[in-house]
Amino acid sequence: MGALSIWHILAVVVVFALLFGGRGKISGIMGDTAKGIRAFREGLKGEDEHHETAAAKPLPKETDGDKARS
Repeated sequence: MGALSIWHILAVVVVFALLFGGRGKISGIMGDTAKGIRAFREGLKGEDEHHETAAAKPLPKETDGDKARS
């Protein structure tokens, strides 16, 4: 009951193969995660800049032509 069966060993081998097998899958996953976080932060900065520029723009002044049309 306390011994490892073939299924336990097979599950451990599969997990190790997924994590450490191939061309450094952990470093690839971490790199992709970092790129996603960086893109998310840039997206948030872009929204802040958009709101600041929209709020900072002065309203257009009325001209004589606009008053005549009203």
